[in-house]
Order: sequence, then C-alpha cells, then structure tokens
Amino acid sequence: MNANDQSGGKKSGGRPRKFSEPSRPITLTLPERTLRELRHINPDPGHAIVKLASWALQNGGEEKPLVEIVKTSADMGIIVVGPSKALSHISFLHLVEVAPARYLLALDSGYGFNNLEIALTDVLDDVPLADRRERELMTQLLQHIKRLRKSETMSRAEIIFAKPSA
Repeated sequence: MNANDQSGGKKSGGRPRKFSEPSRPITLTLPERTLRELRHINPDPGHAIVKLASWALQNGGEEKPLVEIVKTSADMGIIVVGPSKALSHISFLHLVEVAPARYLLALDSGYGFNNLEIALTDVLDDVPLADRRERELMTQLLQHIKRLRKSETMSRAEIIFAKPSA
C-alpha cells in the first residue's frame, strides 16, 4: 500500500490519517468568508465540512428521514424530502430547499398528484439497484403519496415564486 492511500488500510509514514474511515483528498475552492466561518466550527476546514454535512443530514444524532410529513398546523402538513438526484429527472417537479438538505416538492401548474405518482414510478425504474438510498427515498415518497391519495387526505396549495431582483 502506498503512503498516499487513505482507503482505511495501515499507512506507512507521511502525514497521520485525518479521519478513521476511508477518505480521499479533493480540491475545493471556497469564498474567504466561508473559510472564516468554517474556522468557527473547527480550525481544520475538512473536519468542519464533515461536521456540517453530518449535521445537515442528521436529526438529534439520528439520520433524518428520507421523506417525512412536517406538521405546519393542527390539521395540515407538508411533504419534505432529502436530497435526490433522481427527482431532478422529473421535468415538472421542483425541489425547493427550505433547510439544509430538506426540500419541498413543487409541481408546475397543470400537473397533479397522479402525474407525480406515475413519474416517480417511471424514474424509480431507472434508478440502479446499487443506489439504495435513492431507491429508498423514491419508494417511501411513492408510499406516502399513494396512502394520501387513497385516504383522500392530500390537497394542493400554491406557493408564490418570484425571480430575485438583480
């Protein structure tokens, strides 16, 4: 094994291993402001980024649900999903980030839940079996939508989007 290998095996000489799990170096360009802010989290930018990524995807030490219904009032909730590349393949669906790595589903005008259910089924067919997280997110979302559709407890509301002024 060579000295630069950080795949988890025993390292011979060189710098000490930064992380206990397999890792690899990357080149990253960040704004100076972001680099200063990362130093408040950890003096080492790599450790700060790892900590933020873990925080964004976890909820009180547990992994955040891939799909959840977040209560917005006594009798209303909204569907919120985690990050998904597969969902971006649905042309009429937009993921609106409302918190780090948490997205609302916004449908273009003229599309409904039936369109979304069919599109999700089609996209799921194209997600590789090896991509377990993506498949699980799509499956959970389909289950939620199907359950809500059958129970007739799903409704649509409109959100107003505006282009930011330049």
